[in-house]
Parts: sequence; structure tokens; C-alpha cells
Amino acid sequence: MPAMHGFSYKNGSLSCEDVQLSALAEEYGTPLYVYSAGTIVDHFQRLDKAMEGVDHEVAYAVKANSNLSVLRLLATHGAGFDIVSGGELFRVIKAGGDPAHCTFAGVGKTREEIVYALEQGIYSFNVESEEELRYLNQVAGELNLIAPAAVRVNPNVDAKTHKYISTGKSENKFGVDFEAISGLYARAAAELPNIKLRGLQMHIGSQLTSIAPFIEAVEKVIPLVLELKAKYGIEFWSIGGGIGIIYKDSLESGSVDWWAAQPEEERPLTIERYGKELVPRLKDLGLKILLEPGRYIVGNAGVLITKCLYEKKGSAKTFKIVDAGMNDLIRPALYEGHHEIVPLNEPASAERVKVDVVGPICESGDFFCQDRELPDFNPGDHIALMSAGAYGFAMASNYNSRPLPAEILVEGGTATVIRKRQTLEDVIAGEL
Repeated sequence: MPAMHGFSYKNGSLSCEDVQLSALAEEYGTPLYVYSAGTIVDHFQRLDKAMEGVDHEVAYAVKANSNLSVLRLLATHGAGFDIVSGGELFRVIKAGGDPAHCTFAGVGKTREEIVYALEQGIYSFNVESEEELRYLNQVAGELNLIAPAAVRVNPNVDAKTHKYISTGKSENKFGVDFEAISGLYARAAAELPNIKLRGLQMHIGSQLTSIAPFIEAVEKVIPLVLELKAKYGIEFWSIGGGIGIIYKDSLESGSVDWWAAQPEEERPLTIERYGKELVPRLKDLGLKILLEPGRYIVGNAGVLITKCLYEKKGSAKTFKIVDAGMNDLIRPALYEGHHEIVPLNEPASAERVKVDVVGPICESGDFFCQDRELPDFNPGDHIALMSAGAYGFAMASNYNSRPLPAEILVEGGTATVIRKRQTLEDVIAGEL
């Protein structure tokens, strides 16, 4: 079955769990991010359950949404964490997460980040090159410490996703070529006394909606994993994240009726199918399996609410100008990311108009959709950009000196401010 989420129309008003979004927009202003705690927990638990039968840990990818309250929510339900910076490790610790359940990925770790992570006792560094592994050994030696490490293998599997979020091919900047891994582990074992070879890591890309690339990558890497286990006693294999979510028709796609109406061959990948295909391939390896989901956990758990400011009708197009911009949600401008756009008040008719929904930023790329048919809305009305829980606020900026929006976490009928809206004084704080 499809993953459910906490957003639906109730009595004609779009709600997050039991809270009307229009009430939040009126009280806290816009642009405004709103997250469903129930959705976050449900998605985490569904993935955890899907992997039953395998010794495993779900390590949430902090980069998807790093708000402290989101991290704390996941930590209290037993999540580990996949981090890509010292700042993300700092956040996890502040939120109550355990560094011993953190893996540190990324191609450009600095000395300061390595020292901090070693001092905090993280579970493993996911290393992206031989040069990095040797530098990690050097820094650990200077501190008289042993650095736990896993090398990221690049299996050269085409995830068939957008080129900006593909990571598993030999042309990508991530990882070490498949053919070079055995030699690298041999040299590390012989030459790097301050490295403990704890595991192997891979990640082939993001927003995968087919099971085939996952199966291809796992089956290709299993012989390598068994070789490394036999020779060096590795204890874990991180198979990465990348499980896709539904962006189009996201408001309807959580329903059983919507799912049943889709042709079987076009139904998106479910987490149950993911587990059904991978668990039999992983359960007899005798290794702990780490998963690194981000988008799957939080993507459909969040929306961005924005207010229509003006309607501009030209000879070629009709523009709906809203108060959110690409600085608040950059996915459409950065890699043509799609977000369903719905009014907070349920439309009375099925009539639609073709429009561009654009923001106030001085860039032609500042749009949320182009030439899309939407239910009509007018200046003063509020709309929601759906599926904005991942890579939304986490990638937001102060471009055009715009304050960052507030964030709200909803649990049942309770809405809590988990980040205050920036003031203009906040925007220039620290400048001289």
C-alpha cells in the first residue's frame, strides 16, 4: 500500500492532522513550513518494519530536514543518523541523538570536522576516496585514536533519476570505483594503523521510484561485501537511501482509492515491496545493514504555505505572484522539482486555469510551476506547496535579504513553533 500522510481536506479546509492550515497561516504569517509529526513517525516505522528479518538500523539522512525538533522526534523512536558535516553532527547531539549511531558521509570533510567527529565517538566515517582515508588515518594518529571507517563503493549503477541527484555512476563525484575497492582495503589494512575497517557503504542516487536499481546494486556488491567480511572482518554494510516519494497527485496518492486506480505497472515503489525484494538478499550475510533514508521519511510530511499577492495577466501568460520565493523552496529552480499546488480552501468546482506560480525574487528562475492547470485562486488566498518536507527549509537562504520562514510541527490537534520566523535584525546579525 502507499505511504500515508497527514494532509487532507476536512470540512472544506486543508488540514495537517487535526489542525487547519488556514488558521496557522493567519496566526503565524507566510511563507510558513508545516510538518506532520505523525507522518514522520509512520514512515520511519514502516521502513523499520519492512526490514524485519535483517539486523539493521534506519539512519535518517539529516540533510533532508535538519530541524532540531524533527531530529529529536526521530531519535526518540530509535533512529540513527546519516550526517554530512560537523554542523549536522552538532545538531544531532543537541537534539538528543547518539553519536555512536551516526555515520559521517561527504567528499570534503575538513580537519576540524574529523577531529570533532572522532572526539564525539561516531560509529563510522563513510570515506569517499583513498586520499581522504589516508588523511583520516593521519589525523586519528595525531590524536592517538582509531578512526572507524567504511569506504563508499560506486557500483556504476544507473539510478535513472535526475542528473543532479544521481550518485552511483562512475562519472559522479561520489565514492570509489567498484574495481578499486579490494585493492584499497588491502592497502588500508597493511598501511593505515589508525583506521579500523568497520564496513562498506554505497548510495546510488535519490528519488528512485523503481526497485530495479536497488536490486541491481545490491546483487552486484554482495560478492564484494562477502570478500571484505572474510578478509577484514567488516561488521556493517550501508546500502544507502534514495527511496522515492510521490510528488505529483501527492494529496490524493495517500488514499487506497487512488492507489487502486493506478495501472499495476505504473504504481510507484512501496516500502513493503522494497523490503520484500531486499530482505531475502541481505538476511544471510551476517552483517548489520544500515539504511539512509531522508526524503522518504520527511518529504510528504511537510508543506509550504504561501499567500497570493497579485495576479498579472499578460498577452502570453497569467502569473500568480506569491510571497514565497526560490530562497524558501529552491527545488523547482534547482532541478525542476515538481510540487503539487493546492488551495487551502477546497475548490467548489473542477474548473482550472493555466498559470505560472512565481515568487518575488529577482530571478527568472523564481517559479514553482509553469503553464500548469490549477484550481483558480485570487490575491489574498493561501495555497500549499505539497511534499515540501525534504530539501525545502534545509536548502533555504536569505537571498534578496529575505528572512527565513517559520516552521511548525503538528501532532494531532497541537501545533508547535519549532523555528521562529527570522526578523530583519536576524538576517544581518553577525555582519559588521
